[in-house]
Amino acid sequence: MKATFLLIFLTLITVMSEAQERLFITVNGATHTILLSDTDAARQLKKRVESGNVTVTMNDYGGFEKVGELPWSLPTADRQISTVPGDVMLYLGNNIVIFYGTNSWSYTPLGKIEGMTSGQIRDFLTGNYIEAILSADTQTGISIAEADSDERMTVYNLQGEKIDMTGRNLSELPGGLYIINGKKKIIETGRL
Repeated sequence: MKATFLLIFLTLITVMSEAQERLFITVNGATHTILLSDTDAARQLKKRVESGNVTVTMNDYGGFEKVGELPWSLPTADRQISTVPGDVMLYLGNNIVIFYGTNSWSYTPLGKIEGMTSGQIRDFLTGNYIEAILSADTQTGISIAEADSDERMTVYNLQGEKIDMTGRNLSELPGGLYIINGKKKIIETGRL
């Protein structure tokens, strides 16, 4: 009976965590996930970002946070919060704040950067001024593969194994990520 309850409880927690909304933040080519808070501001932010990526110029402030102005205001529900590294907050309705240190102030929660230590967050946000790209999808910088016309192709899989392409086209490869002629390329299943 206890084992069944535990299994149901763990399944419920897994389903609930997967249902939480996420955005992605890219700084200097590195992309991380922001697990969004259950606030109107976070929902509005996601809706805005889904219609196109948003780039925010962020400045260092106080030696514990980066602050940047959003192109629009979001609904506020400020409350006194003691922040920790990775917290993403809304300040004054149109400023996004990302913490790499701690502070206690009145903010509206937007989310939290997932899976990073405080040191990793500090490194991720290095520099007095940064350009942060908020997106609904990950920013990989990897393009979809295009066939090289008459050029002989050198293709490697992610395990570093060279794939013999004699008499084969790229479209015949299983979908996935490859290194083709020294460039990272994605091949979708059944097509380039």
